Amino acid sequence: MIKILLLSDTHSYIDEKILKYVKQADEVWHAGDIGDLSVTDAIKKLKPLRAVYGNIDNTEARMEFPLHNRFMCEGVDVWITHIGGYPGRYNPSIRQEIYSNPPKIFICGHSHILKVMPDKTTGLLHMNPGAVGKHGFQKVRTMLRFEIDGEKIQNLEVIEFEK
Repeated sequence: MIKILLLSDTHSYIDEKILKYVKQADEVWHAGDIGDLSVTDAIKKLKPLRAVYGNIDNTEARMEFPLHNRFMCEGVDVWITHIGGYPGRYNPSIRQEIYSNPPKIFICGHSHILKVMPDKTTGLLHMNPGAVGKHGFQKVRTMLRFEIDGEKIQNLEVIEFEK
């Protein structure tokens, strides 16, 4: 069993409240718009990190992290990208791949809107952790944590912070 902390849209912001949850996870996944790489450096000092770059990220972040990160976690096929859309409204650049070869979990950021929903057409689980940074229109900063046990995704929790 692996405990995952999923966050996105830090926009150069990280603090001890976020790092407290990083320490409780086995792995941290970041769905882009990192901002300053000091954010990912702080996470990597504590736990393994899987991340993608987002539309606000500079060349340095784009050299360190990919646009798409697809991997297996235990028995679960995971795909993380920053601008991916959601069931019924996927980004045109990835739509064909989603339908022809769907992952079990599809993760994106960008919207700053927390959303977890199944795609009834493909069977995947879409996750957007919202935004945990202080930049943006969101009124509450959010992250997700959950566990992957073999092929099961379980114990999903929303973590909220005041803006």
